[in-house]
Amino acid sequence: MKYQAILDKAKKYRQLVKQVDDLALQNWEAAFEIEYTHESTAIEGNTLSLMETKVVLEDGISVGGKKLREIYEVVNHRKAYRFIKQRIAEGEKLDEATVKDIHAILMENIFAGGFYRNVNVRITGAAHTPPEPEEAYRQIKNFFADLDWKYQDDPITCAAWTHAEFVRIHPFVDGNGRTSRLIMNYQLMKNGLLPVSVPDVQRLEYFKYLEEYAVNNNIEPFADFVAAMEEKRLDDLLKNLKKV
Repeated sequence: MKYQAILDKAKKYRQLVKQVDDLALQNWEAAFEIEYTHESTAIEGNTLSLMETKVVLEDGISVGGKKLREIYEVVNHRKAYRFIKQRIAEGEKLDEATVKDIHAILMENIFAGGFYRNVNVRITGAAHTPPEPEEAYRQIKNFFADLDWKYQDDPITCAAWTHAEFVRIHPFVDGNGRTSRLIMNYQLMKNGLLPVSVPDVQRLEYFKYLEEYAVNNNIEPFADFVAAMEEKRLDDLLKNLKKV
């Protein structure tokens, strides 16, 4: 398998992490949760800094000069991330109802989420135009039917495809990017891998690979991008484990 070395690292991590005390694990997870929330919302234009995101999430303090929507976006994102972790812990597979629930959580106090769009949408600066509402509805139904078998022998490509195909269809009026990154991580974690976060400095690269898939149906560059993020997280945490 193309990403076998990364899967082997993940197996090694799962074995070694059992020896780490709960407090250390909680600290690592809390740090990732804040970083992931900040980066995933920043990609969509949220202006809270990493420190401001930390203040909102850890201390429950609002940040002056920021739009209320931006505060809700980071609070909701953490809730949605914790929701998918709970679903995975319960052994639940990714399905349509779960994705709608994720979107509804992301949109709490912003607008009613969990409903497919009935209007056309465009992605600013992108060569790809999402399908019209009726066609998007047909394609999203096919997407969920394909989840049960698409790249099931290759969990990294499966996760990459889940993100890329979902965001290509763009089934919701807003929140498709955040939803697609969460369901990508759902697929990674379900298969014993670590969740990943797209660094701000790689934003343009990230968009380029998603467009390559949307326009040319080529998932390989984006799968390699996801694999590189996964390997970096594993390498960082394996170093932490040695220190512990």
